[in-house]
Amino acid sequence: MSDVESFLAGEGLGSKAFYRLARIIINFLCRVFWRVRVTGRENIPLTGAFVLAPVHRSNIDTMLACTVTPRRMRYMGKDSLWKNSFTGWLFSALGGFPVTRGTADREALRRCVYVLQSGQPLVMFPEGERKSGAVVEKLFDGAVYVAMKADVPIIPVGIGGSEAAMPKGAKMVRPARCAMVIGKPIIVDSGDGSRAARSSVKAMSEELQLSLQDLLDVAQKSVEPRRVKRSTK
Repeated sequence: MSDVESFLAGEGLGSKAFYRLARIIINFLCRVFWRVRVTGRENIPLTGAFVLAPVHRSNIDTMLACTVTPRRMRYMGKDSLWKNSFTGWLFSALGGFPVTRGTADREALRRCVYVLQSGQPLVMFPEGERKSGAVVEKLFDGAVYVAMKADVPIIPVGIGGSEAAMPKGAKMVRPARCAMVIGKPIIVDSGDGSRAARSSVKAMSEELQLSLQDLLDVAQKSVEPRRVKRSTK
């Protein structure tokens, strides 16, 4: 599937209407089941493309990410999900676009850049796979790289509580209070727009890591049980 085909998949009115319906259901689930609280929503651009870069501690993080804006978010998915016409339409309608596993990472990154240059927001988890614990370790450079290539801002997001709601290896979700803290946009230095210097990508990734750590700390603290101070009288 070409970049144009993968981008256009699911761009019909029916697909967009389905996404709006799915988002309403997900929003309801997040509010009722996980009591999700979002702060910093004003940091999400109302127009134009951007990279939403959340921490990643649970499979529910993808659902949580779509609640930060009514705009349709885009996600990468393995191309095997598109082999069936119905599931392909379903994942495209939900904002997914296919990438081929086992090929060079540059293909996936190229498609990410294409989506951003088309004006749509993209979700990328800069930690790569799901992690565990309260420490944000060294990030992959992909999120910063595509943001630089497309000349769009990065929006860091800390998510607290999602690991308790569905830890790595769990097959069922649990009711647990979750919080999302959206940080201020990180404006990348895109240079001439055609090349992203490795040193610049590394420096920006380190800045993103520090921002994510601060946001994760705040988000996690907000979902911790509050201790009631006992009177000494």
